[in-house]
Amino acid sequence: MAGSKAGTFVKITEVSKTFPLGQGRKLSAVREVSLTVEPGTVLAITGPSGSGKSTLLNLVGAIDRPDQGEIEIDGQSLAGLSRNQLADYRRGIGFVFQRYNLLPALTALDNVLTPVLPYRVNYDKVGRATELLAQVGLAGRERSLPALLSGGEQQRVGIARALIGSPGLLLADEPTGNLDSATGAEIIKLLLSLREENGMTILIATHDADLASTADRHIKLHDGQIA
Repeated sequence: MAGSKAGTFVKITEVSKTFPLGQGRKLSAVREVSLTVEPGTVLAITGPSGSGKSTLLNLVGAIDRPDQGEIEIDGQSLAGLSRNQLADYRRGIGFVFQRYNLLPALTALDNVLTPVLPYRVNYDKVGRATELLAQVGLAGRERSLPALLSGGEQQRVGIARALIGSPGLLLADEPTGNLDSATGAEIIKLLLSLREENGMTILIATHDADLASTADRHIKLHDGQIA
């Protein structure tokens, strides 16, 4: 289910997710969301804080399970997967985070390698990581520690790390949220060019109106529902 060179097909049907708040109260983070995303599409998901954007990405990424409804990836329901199959599925997705989530003691190259280090793969890991750093504009910075990189450069390392497993699906949660507008624009341009080169479906949760305007499609969430 890693998706083809054209990207991954995502189908979400009547999906809801609630979280307990204590004292019998619950938060309805996502409510009866239905959505189809064609392979190779860049979809922007916008809405105010607390509208359910990150929760929806976590459900598609199998970090959380929905309380009801179904998520299908390339025709396969996530609900029917075993724990080991879900772990394999998550390994086949690229995740990009607002806070970069780089390991401070590791070089840029080693950070890119972290998702695949424990696994046997049919390619040269170091060679691929080096190529990806060049692809995101960081050739020659392989040995730099995160503290020596700007925010935009750290996010580029995060994007290279997300691509190490050649994912058909990339999930980006506020990828420009910690960046100034000019650097954010560079990251948007980079994501779109990588989609063309690598063949991916990209789901982006964002407050950034400029980023949303560059996407192929745009949905807005309000109180967990598509507005």
